[in-house]
Amino acid sequence: MMARVYLDHNATMPLRAEARAAALAAMDIVGNPSSVHSEGRAAKSLIERARGQVASAFGADGADVVFVSGATEAAALACAGRGLSGSEIEHDAVRAWIDPALAVDAAGQVDVTSPARSAVQLANSETGVVQDLPRGVAVVDATQAFGKLPVAFNWIGCEMALISAHKIGGPKGIGALVIKRGTDLAAQIRGGGQEMGRRSGTENLPGIAGFGAAAEAAVKDLDAGVWSRVEKLRNILESAIEAEAKETIFVGNAGTRLPNTSCLATPGWKGETQVMQMDLAGFAISAGSACSSGKVRASAVLRAMGLDEAAASSAIRVSLGPETTENDVMRFADVWLTKREKHRARAA
Repeated sequence: MMARVYLDHNATMPLRAEARAAALAAMDIVGNPSSVHSEGRAAKSLIERARGQVASAFGADGADVVFVSGATEAAALACAGRGLSGSEIEHDAVRAWIDPALAVDAAGQVDVTSPARSAVQLANSETGVVQDLPRGVAVVDATQAFGKLPVAFNWIGCEMALISAHKIGGPKGIGALVIKRGTDLAAQIRGGGQEMGRRSGTENLPGIAGFGAAAEAAVKDLDAGVWSRVEKLRNILESAIEAEAKETIFVGNAGTRLPNTSCLATPGWKGETQVMQMDLAGFAISAGSACSSGKVRASAVLRAMGLDEAAASSAIRVSLGPETTENDVMRFADVWLTKREKHRARAA
């Protein structure tokens, strides 16, 4: 039996060894971070260390890092009740709170007409398309870009940004809203006033510690050129498929994309069918965002970019990671092309 190949890193990255070690060590910390005794201060110190790690990794000097349960909660905290505009290519967690009125072109770029009243993704989870954002955007969803691209909160020049631990190899169930210092923001979860009064509730100490360690490790990966190597593998994969599957559309490949992401649309071959066939063959991929409770539907992102229903419903996303090898991507290409030929034969 061949080992399974995990190619769904945009859904979640495997837990980093550094994050696992930090989370396990935090489980042995007895105190409540809000307690004033020695045990409580030890827990609080661990949180503040992780806060510093995340802030440093995200280039958020002079900003507040508020730990929350994940990017979905961060989106609600940042966007609810603010009357922000966005586009149809935003993640559902943001789209739930905005007016999706902003236009999207065929390359996946959003026309941000009023930055101070907008919420926009920095990099799209399905296509990997990276936005050319103006400064002063109210809310930037940096969930996919953080850890894969050289990006800093201070460079973006936004009011608030969303990030998530499990997208960079940290634990699931922990994320952060990064807030420009001095920004007025009302808490949604009220109580004991934790997280600078922005998010009450006893903090998730193991998750936060793991997030901090993952953020620190992610920066080291970037500096070491890990994602440049991954981008070369992504290009090898696309070249192998393009040579044989002339009808396949490589969505967003004319512009800047995340280095690990390939969105392939092969009209006439349902994306959900491809996902199941490749899963049975030992490859984990997806047919879009992983946050739809297992539902598979034609991608709203691709429809917004102008693809028709047949193309949008045929799309799959292949997202590589630091542990992906050239053998992995060539095996994937070989198996996928074989499945494609069988599909074409049946459809003839």
